[in-house]
Amino acid sequence: MKIVKSQNTERLGASEVSSWALPSTEKLLSLPTDELLPRLNTSMSGLSSEEVEERLGIYGYNELAKRKKRTAIVDFLSHFLSPLVIILMVAGLVAGFLGETTSVIIIFSIVIVSVILDYYQESKAEKAAEMLKEKVTTTATVLRDGSKQEVKLSEIVPGDIIYLSAGDIVPADARVMAAKDLFINQSSLTGESFPVEKIAAQLTLKGSPITEWNNYLFMGTSVVSGTATSVVVRTGNLTEYGKIAKRLVAREPETEFERGIRGFGFLIMQATFLLVLFVFFINALFRRGILESLLFAVALAVGLTPELLPMIMSINLSKGALAMSKKGVIVKRLASIQNLGSMNVLCTDKTGTLTENKITLVLHVDMEGNDDEKTLLYSFLNSYHQTGLKSPLDEAILSYRHIDVKDYQKIDEVPFDFIRRRVSVVVEHKRQRFFIAKGAPEEIAKVCSYYELRDTILDLTSELQGKIEQKYHDLSAEGFRVLGVSYKKLKKEKKVYSIGDESDMVFLGFVAFLDPPKETARESLKLLSKARVELKILTGDNELVTQKTCEQLGFEIKGVVLGSEIAQMQDEALARIVEEANVFARVTPAQKDRIMNALKNNGHVVGFLGDGINDAPSMKTADIGISVDNAVDVAKESADIILMQKSLRVLNDGVLEGRKTFGNTMKYIMMGTSSNFGNMFSVAGGSMFLPFLPMLPTQILLNNLLYDFSQSTITTDNVDEEYIEKPKRWDISFIRRFMILLGPVSSIFDFLTFFIMLLVFKVTPEHPELFQTAWFLESLCTQTLVIFVIRTRRTPFYKSKPSKLLLFSSLTIVGFALIIPFTPLGGIFGFVQPPYTFFIVLAGLVGAYLIFVEIVKKWFFIRYAHRLEQILITTRMGPSSNNVRAIWRKRAKKRMWTRTRLGMGTVEA
Repeated sequence: MKIVKSQNTERLGASEVSSWALPSTEKLLSLPTDELLPRLNTSMSGLSSEEVEERLGIYGYNELAKRKKRTAIVDFLSHFLSPLVIILMVAGLVAGFLGETTSVIIIFSIVIVSVILDYYQESKAEKAAEMLKEKVTTTATVLRDGSKQEVKLSEIVPGDIIYLSAGDIVPADARVMAAKDLFINQSSLTGESFPVEKIAAQLTLKGSPITEWNNYLFMGTSVVSGTATSVVVRTGNLTEYGKIAKRLVAREPETEFERGIRGFGFLIMQATFLLVLFVFFINALFRRGILESLLFAVALAVGLTPELLPMIMSINLSKGALAMSKKGVIVKRLASIQNLGSMNVLCTDKTGTLTENKITLVLHVDMEGNDDEKTLLYSFLNSYHQTGLKSPLDEAILSYRHIDVKDYQKIDEVPFDFIRRRVSVVVEHKRQRFFIAKGAPEEIAKVCSYYELRDTILDLTSELQGKIEQKYHDLSAEGFRVLGVSYKKLKKEKKVYSIGDESDMVFLGFVAFLDPPKETARESLKLLSKARVELKILTGDNELVTQKTCEQLGFEIKGVVLGSEIAQMQDEALARIVEEANVFARVTPAQKDRIMNALKNNGHVVGFLGDGINDAPSMKTADIGISVDNAVDVAKESADIILMQKSLRVLNDGVLEGRKTFGNTMKYIMMGTSSNFGNMFSVAGGSMFLPFLPMLPTQILLNNLLYDFSQSTITTDNVDEEYIEKPKRWDISFIRRFMILLGPVSSIFDFLTFFIMLLVFKVTPEHPELFQTAWFLESLCTQTLVIFVIRTRRTPFYKSKPSKLLLFSSLTIVGFALIIPFTPLGGIFGFVQPPYTFFIVLAGLVGAYLIFVEIVKKWFFIRYAHRLEQILITTRMGPSSNNVRAIWRKRAKKRMWTRTRLGMGTVEA
């Protein structure tokens, strides 16, 4: 194994370091005890202080990886690195160069407010790696210099002999050397529902998953019962726990939302750059002043920039976060709301997420599987009176139902041990003593000579013994944890009873346990399925228990894949498997990551719902990490969204809220880019034949300012029901097509306005003020009112009504614009009062424009949706097809996702 050196390692030579190199973990687990200790250069007498110092220099301290802390100011400034924010700041500087103080103030105010909102929300999340460190105890009992000592956790090194007992947290990865009744709760690391028995025997199966390492203790897990002497094998970042911590401090992968914003920012930059060059050269070639042409072109660039987008996104996301907080959902990263709306695959852990992570008694039956109250009573008596450390199974029996046992007096008990694997108690009731045993069914059956069925006691033949075994296997196959119960009436009274009294007993029945599903899990899964979010279960638990949970949840299993099978798969094979199977059992955290990366590479937006330490890296890999109310702190700190209520229904509410937020953001983007592009295209075209500027730079900026104000209420708009039925995601090629198609439609009516002003109203080059005023009004009215057409795929107003605030703000801005020429403000911006006949022409132009846009919009959506439907039909052959791969590569270049249907401004995954 490669040794990771600490800073102190520099003082050691290469030969010294290599002499301490450790074999692989699995090889150490398979060694017998007498060979293991020499390989670790230690003994049962422990290490000396000198050896510890030497090993600290080689392996470093037993500490987890830490995230490098950034100062608050650096963290705040990092939010300004978004492509859109950079574009806006450049636009603000240009506006300042033009002397437009108002525009500068507005643009920079919007940027600062947006950044503050994002910073405030995200600064609430503390560092997950530090939470990992706090979860582990600060000291441990270690054998040093021949005596037991309490030493700091950070000073434990490989080769140390450690002692553990009930309630201890395992301080490092260690091999069990000696154990008595040792049960470990490692559910938060491996996902197993029940405590796991650990023994001192060597590992025999090669290539087995870590969940089957029954002689290995994992750092951060807890001792439920028993005692152990172990030798430390791995410390710090080399432990399984430490590997997770290293993942948490690594840079987070780019999410779907961040990819979309980056792509959109580049689209705006490209369009702006090309437009500025074109307009500048056209104006310069037509013998206008170089400086005037440059200022005019740059003003156009400012007009094309969607400066309200960061604020609209922040308001949208904050509004969504506020709505979700009222339902008991904490949103730690604002962008995660839109990722939630884009999510089309949800990977979820089972234990503690879909289930309560609390063992519950669910069956008390006789050997034929019929409910039996006597079995429940005797198992209760056994758990109630036994004085050893009560296991989770005992707690489940005692909490199942209150049973009055005050008439049963305890006489004696025979404690549990791992050879017999059963515990017995002796009680007296109405002067009759009963010997009651409970334990592993096969061990209970060994001491039985009779069985009881429907109050009748009969001889237990070999045939009936086989029937008991079969019932036990049937229950186990259904995912139950099963214990057997037996009893006998004692004929002789004595003070002390022993193992020898466990004979000629009557087999009574079984008690069976499960980690039950959360009450709202079934309904939540149905709602998510209805919302077109596919569920995949990724668990460290075994496949039988997982299948039983799926059955209880009404979840249809399409295919089950084990972690041992994934370990043998190449990435290409896994890419196919993740599309076909929906249950992955006995998987490690690293395998969960592989599964989710395969799904992401296949074009899915992936969420992960988890609650354990082992889920923290998966939450980071996913586009969106979601944690539940009963999760460990590390999982909560790694999550983007935390469900603070036990109900999982809020998860579906969050998905719908994310789609609404995404929808309103896309309305602004689609309308802003298309109408702005159309106006700028009109200016560029008009510059080729007009002997004057069609609109002054200050008028362009005023137009843009009023238009932005009219759209500031778009965050309150209603979203069509069919829009939130399916996942939505960014599609930059779609936005580009929409912009290129709808922009020229706007330009047609702009050019029509130009010709009407030149030919009908006889505007001359010497007095262009009326022309500039007319186009200002026509441009602002069309691009403001077109939102009511673009905001929906339905027929505007008749089948889809806008919010009252959006309607009010849009009409108010249009009304304000129409009266500007008649006020002193009009003279400041170079406007003149147009003749009243112009307003009749304006009404006709605006009405015709909106009708034409509605026709083009419907044609565009039908045509585009049809093309995507053809892709859908072609790709139904499955991801392994060469045809599909070719199509996928071709479409990926255009950022068109397969297996989709179209949504407005997005692709439905």
